[in-house]
Amino acid sequence: MRAHSHCPLLPGMTSDTRRESGIVRRIVTGAVAAAVSICGFAGSAPAGAPHEGDPAQDNIGGSPKEPHSLSAPAETTSYTRPVTKAARISARWGIPGSWAAGHHTGVDFAIPTGTTVRSVGTGRVELAGDAGSYGNAVIVHMKDGKHVLFAHLSRITVRVGRAVRADTVLGESGDTGRSTGPHLHFEVRAERGYGTEVDPVSYLARHGVRIA
Repeated sequence: MRAHSHCPLLPGMTSDTRRESGIVRRIVTGAVAAAVSICGFAGSAPAGAPHEGDPAQDNIGGSPKEPHSLSAPAETTSYTRPVTKAARISARWGIPGSWAAGHHTGVDFAIPTGTTVRSVGTGRVELAGDAGSYGNAVIVHMKDGKHVLFAHLSRITVRVGRAVRADTVLGESGDTGRSTGPHLHFEVRAERGYGTEVDPVSYLARHGVRIA
């Protein structure tokens, strides 16, 4: 099993100082703002910083958005796996650890760099680029209101604003960001902000897709 760290506290920062610095985080723009809304800060931690953060919750992504209307292709209710059926889950959602949330916030698929990563359903791309500890990442705001994150990618093939559906290629898996080896970190959130995740296995199972 591989352990991966996402969104740890910066050295010397506590949950109180995060709240005190909220104004700063809210006024940044562009790609930096996107990374801040995902992890609570932009970019990777300094060299030599620990790979695991203290338990904390950083939920500055705002309230869940209403399910949006998409001018997407037909069959908007179908769902699929993010990667090939042969992919093995190397780390499950919810296992305890010193991640910032206190547990693993997604599921990890142990796959070689360059493996095709696909959207699991209908939605619109709301992030496509650097996401700090998550490396190169894509977030799709699903038609049902959830925010689905695909992290540590080596290549991204979609842009922000693009409407996607099940099987739309989003990019290729990799080893970017805080990672101990090539894999896909797949995460499902009720809101865009960190710390609002739900069990990805149960989420897809409710849509008729088994990944574990």
